[in-house]
Amino acid sequence: MSETHDLLGRTARLAADYVESLGERPVFPDVTPEQLHEALGGPLPDDPVEPQQVIDELVAAAEPGVVALGSGRYFGFVIGGALPAALAADWLTSTWDQNAGLYVGGPSASVVEQVTRGWLVDLLGLPPESSVGVVTGTQMAHVTGLAAARFHVLDAVGWDVGTKGLTGAPRVTVLAGEKRHVTVDRALRLLGLGAPTVVGSDSEGRLVPEALPGALGDGPTIVCAQAGEVNTGAFDPLPEIADASEAAGAWLHVDGAFGIWAAVSPRLRHLVAGLERADSWTTDAHKWLNVPYDSGIVLCKHPESHRAAMTIAASYLIQDEGAQRVRDEVDWVPEFSRRARGFTVYAALRSLGRSGLVELVERCCDAATRFAERIVELEGVELLNEVVLNQVLFRFESDERTDEVLARVQESGRVWLSGTTWDGRKAIRVSVSNWQTGEEEIDLAVQAFDDYAGKSPAR
Repeated sequence: MSETHDLLGRTARLAADYVESLGERPVFPDVTPEQLHEALGGPLPDDPVEPQQVIDELVAAAEPGVVALGSGRYFGFVIGGALPAALAADWLTSTWDQNAGLYVGGPSASVVEQVTRGWLVDLLGLPPESSVGVVTGTQMAHVTGLAAARFHVLDAVGWDVGTKGLTGAPRVTVLAGEKRHVTVDRALRLLGLGAPTVVGSDSEGRLVPEALPGALGDGPTIVCAQAGEVNTGAFDPLPEIADASEAAGAWLHVDGAFGIWAAVSPRLRHLVAGLERADSWTTDAHKWLNVPYDSGIVLCKHPESHRAAMTIAASYLIQDEGAQRVRDEVDWVPEFSRRARGFTVYAALRSLGRSGLVELVERCCDAATRFAERIVELEGVELLNEVVLNQVLFRFESDERTDEVLARVQESGRVWLSGTTWDGRKAIRVSVSNWQTGEEEIDLAVQAFDDYAGKSPAR
């Protein structure tokens, strides 16, 4: 056991060294795939290798190809860092190695999800009876929430999809905005529901609710709305969408991968007005809540439909048979055996507290506003969105210059931002969701564009 203690102690020191380097190291690594293959590859050893040697050589070979996603200077995609308490809880999750499929596989893993469910429902202002599932990310959260929706709307017309499948079932109409996230489409495809009927969006990417009534029909229907468009941060008008959905008896599913966290802020809560009227919601804890990756959350207003869509039984399993306060996680998610992800969510929420979570969300939004106000001072910059949350979308006067300047900024390693296409034109997207990002990091990002904008490669 002393050897294990030494190994884990050394690993902790190596990990701490990496975390402490985030403020100075290039955000994106300067290494080629060939170099990484050479460092990490080679034949599998014939004989065992000492664990400490494995870890030392892994760090030496892999760290040159590690992206500093946890840095406050990373603005590409909507990626948070890892709060210290969440990172430590993630280590413990691996150490405890609980099977978070059944209560009997880890009682604390089950109960911690029940506790965090109560906290999340309260923080987000959702119906208190809402159920929860902790999955890998918003992709699988969509699969889970939309599976509950599929069961519910078909059950309402007398069709048991769990027993009969979709062959011969009444057609389920799914409506979604033009600027929906692609994970919604893939979830629908995996569930056998096909591509959604597209409802038009406005210039900010918000679904146009006036188009809904004519498209809803009178059969089983699911409406997919969005809280936080991935490029602009814009919010679909949820009250109007909820009105139309309720009038048609449709299930309303909200993609809140990051934007749903506006609900925790008194200053931003108006953006998600009507959120509580939906039937299911999804989010990524590894975005704005800043827990390590592999942490998505689905919540559902109809626990009976949620459980019916997911539950499974087998003779060899020791499952909940009505015992009070015992919850088998396999009843609420697509996975059987899985990692006990609830510990990191619990730790993040506990470490931040209500006020810390509000401060994190509002500070990121203030940082995005600061960037927008400063970037437009540069020659040739056009701001493409109304900055209502943590996303900034801008471009230079041509696609060629936009791509050229972005490439130079990325290559500098000082900050990293991602490119996108908006309304057929190249653009640059800034996502601010890291707990370490402040004014200094924002000013550095603006300075990077000022340094490289308009300069020829030779300079």
